[in-house]
Amino acid sequence: MSGSGLVLPRHRVPAESLIALAEGDGDDHVLDLLVSAERSRRLLLLRLLDEMTSHGVPEVSDGPVPLTPAWELLARAQHAAPDAVDKVLMYPQTGMWLSSALRRLRGTDRETTPLWVVLGHLSAVAAAAGIRAGLDFTITVPMRHGYALVPTLGAAELTAPGPWTSAQVEAAAGQAWITTPNRRVQVAPDSDRGRPGWRPLRWITAGNGDSELALALDDLDPYRIYPRPSAPQRLPDDRVARWQELFEHSWALLLRDEPQTATAMRRGLISFSPIEAGERLRPRSASTGDAFGGVLVSEPDDAVQLAATMVHEFQHTKLSGLLHLTSLYTADASQNEERLYAPWRDDPRPLGGLLQGIYAFTGVTRFWRTHRHSDVGRTPELGHFEFALWRSQLWSAFESVCDHWRLTPLGRRFLDTLRNRCAAWLDDPVPDVPGRLGRMCAAHHRARWRAHHLRPAREWTDATALRWIDAADGPAESAETGTRLAPDRSAMHLDSLATLVRHRLQGTSGHGAGQNTDPTRAVLQVRGALEGDALLAAGQPNAARRSYLAHLSADPDDAAAWAGLGGALTAEGVEPEAAGLLTRYPERARAVQRALVASSGRPGDPVRLAAWLGRALPAS
Repeated sequence: MSGSGLVLPRHRVPAESLIALAEGDGDDHVLDLLVSAERSRRLLLLRLLDEMTSHGVPEVSDGPVPLTPAWELLARAQHAAPDAVDKVLMYPQTGMWLSSALRRLRGTDRETTPLWVVLGHLSAVAAAAGIRAGLDFTITVPMRHGYALVPTLGAAELTAPGPWTSAQVEAAAGQAWITTPNRRVQVAPDSDRGRPGWRPLRWITAGNGDSELALALDDLDPYRIYPRPSAPQRLPDDRVARWQELFEHSWALLLRDEPQTATAMRRGLISFSPIEAGERLRPRSASTGDAFGGVLVSEPDDAVQLAATMVHEFQHTKLSGLLHLTSLYTADASQNEERLYAPWRDDPRPLGGLLQGIYAFTGVTRFWRTHRHSDVGRTPELGHFEFALWRSQLWSAFESVCDHWRLTPLGRRFLDTLRNRCAAWLDDPVPDVPGRLGRMCAAHHRARWRAHHLRPAREWTDATALRWIDAADGPAESAETGTRLAPDRSAMHLDSLATLVRHRLQGTSGHGAGQNTDPTRAVLQVRGALEGDALLAAGQPNAARRSYLAHLSADPDDAAAWAGLGGALTAEGVEPEAAGLLTRYPERARAVQRALVASSGRPGDPVRLAAWLGRALPAS
């Protein structure tokens, strides 16, 4: 398409658009800006792909899917029906493929699919545009694992001699077929499911008229899953019906509680790509700027969860679109980019990742702030808990990054606007029980993250351990701990306490309900949880303390137990010095305990050790 004479518009971000995005979703003009810029970006990527392959790529030039016919067909389609080309070009999976193909050509992607199959996907894109434009043509497209894909339309399932081969797409007089030497399959619209061998792309719809939203439920496109292409995993019809039902309820909920968000989603969400579900109350979802408008999402537990997930991932979509236009932070030229605490992640995150999370969870917090008052279901406390948890964690993230030296002036203004909005939510009243549980879970996540990922300097740790052995009054008050980040890859499921609280508030833990649920059954349902966590979530801090101590007796180095012990002591209102140390700096107790075991073979009493270390802390 490089010779089509297209002139791309210039794009700029007016200050009022930036503020509109920070304060909410922005009006139609702001979303049009992001979508228009993304279209220009896709066209530029296509042009770059053309330039990088114009002198021939050996594996492709001599392979079964030449690129020249694809460029010619795209140019014809663009001339005949530009909207048809845009429909395929702006499909999220097209963007993912473009970025993947360019990374492959640059040698920065080690994906093992043959290069001719990756680049040959251009022919499949062209075929889709040609069919949509009503053109007559014949073109060769790649087949993957027995499927020949026509993006945005569907795929033909054909017998293939191996994982990588090719097929012909032929279109004439408004009809199209996909053929191999052994079979011929007619391309059919979604409503026609009776064509043998054809697997149409299915859609889910909700609302009507100006409130309607239709999303592709894509289980076919190899670029629907990232970072690596995936074979089709066709959903059974009953699961598609379940998605339809949940989506209808979620959309009605968003129209009621988040009408501005819903309006924006109609302009910026295009597809769901179903992925394998995790455990209950731990939904899985993801999005990427390369696939603007697409969301990877597991089948939700209920409509409210899906609505919250849609808000979350749509925030990512908008910020990714903005970052294609302007920079909110400068690049880190160092070899080891700084990693920061993100209250919604198990792992330390780079600045860009933390900013993405902040923007996403600003939307999530806003959602729960509204929905907790309109929820007419049986669990109103759950909405209050979610709001209390996320506003607390969001504020923690703001406190750590708002003055970061790598923020650009625009990034600082953007983040200040978000922070001011969150600050206004801190005074919103929340009922006592869910408010207390939200604060407890936020503190627990942070403590557990610190216990896993932070390490005091060896010199401080050894010296402090010697002072303990010598029965000194306490650690040196002015001692510098020299704490550093030491990412722990074993850190997983740090949100276990919050997940257990959700089970408690929904009455779904084990086979019972409420506070008297057997902790053993609850722990079996929540990966990464200790028995002490289940007791703490159930409102039994004294029993939780005993359980954590028993756990530390068996494993003195367990990060989760150290963090949990601090939460139990805080909830009990006992041993304030130990509770303070383990809530704020659990890595210190864990490190000193490790040194004691290494030097003497005898661990210290966890509560006494934490209280002794806590004597040197300034008042919080």
